[in-house]
Amino acid sequence: MESQFVSDSSSSSKKEETQESAPENRVLDPKKSHNIAILLNALHVTQEEVYEALVEGNADGLGAEMLETLLKVAPTKEEEIKLKDYRGDISKLESAERFLKSVLDIPFAFKRVEALLYRENFENEVKYLRSSFQTLEAACEELKNSRLFLKLLEAVLQTGNRMNVGTDHGEATAFKLDTLLKLVDIKGTDGKTTLLHYVVQEIIRSKGVESSNNTETNPAFNEGIFKKQGLQISDTLNQELSHVKKAAGMDSHVLSGYVTKLEVELQKIQSECDEMQDFNGNFYGSMRMFVTEAETELRTIKIDEKKALELVKDVTEHFDGDSVKEGVYPLRIFMIVRDFIGILNDTATS
Repeated sequence: MESQFVSDSSSSSKKEETQESAPENRVLDPKKSHNIAILLNALHVTQEEVYEALVEGNADGLGAEMLETLLKVAPTKEEEIKLKDYRGDISKLESAERFLKSVLDIPFAFKRVEALLYRENFENEVKYLRSSFQTLEAACEELKNSRLFLKLLEAVLQTGNRMNVGTDHGEATAFKLDTLLKLVDIKGTDGKTTLLHYVVQEIIRSKGVESSNNTETNPAFNEGIFKKQGLQISDTLNQELSHVKKAAGMDSHVLSGYVTKLEVELQKIQSECDEMQDFNGNFYGSMRMFVTEAETELRTIKIDEKKALELVKDVTEHFDGDSVKEGVYPLRIFMIVRDFIGILNDTATS
């Protein structure tokens, strides 16, 4: 009975001692404090390294991951006030609370973190934008210079004119580019042969693709020849228009928005840094130097953007007439070509 049901007074006293020794007036929620501690420990960075980076403006020893983590663990306004106003024994605070309190001793601490993170990521983001605009330029050149793509357009035009002999559309000199996507939907009387089959045959006839078959003397549709030559045309277009396929996956509005976002954030950093120039450390000087360099980079990127989009507009007008004036999506031309190559490949392999 005693061993099972009688309370152990010594055990109770130990629990009371533990409770009494537990930190009082915690600033952070215990769970949040624990999670912050885990995040900080995983990055293996000291409190002194963080302090120095934020004061001197040198985040080389921290890196983007650490800076992102610091922003994640930033205290709320209420928690920040409690940490700053805490006058008790610092050792009584949890490790995460001690860390945040030391960071908050630095004026504009988390604005500094945001500025350093922007600087840390800036080079990669500029490289991405520059590469994207170069891809758009290369895609435009590919469309203009691909001999097979031009033969394809000629074949579509000739096939359409043959179909419309004797009508008002029988002597057309151009067609809308999205017609390429409809070729597979126009079927012959057998319900199987499509206009795409005859376009491929037209390319073969014009010697756009070398063939061991004498298609000049045997104009009837041959599925075996179509599959072989259709795949060959698809493969060649994929090679000649590799940047077109990449450009088709881009969004010009997103790219332009990205440039604007970098500009706006840089202006914000410049304004906030001006508020910090009266405080100790080299943060202001370091960031001012970066802002000057970044402004130059962004001016260059905006020039690249304008040039690339002008080329896209020109190539769209060249191949698709007035579609630019109709307000269609700027990179639509690349999407049409990519989707057509996919349709051709699927039809040849089905």
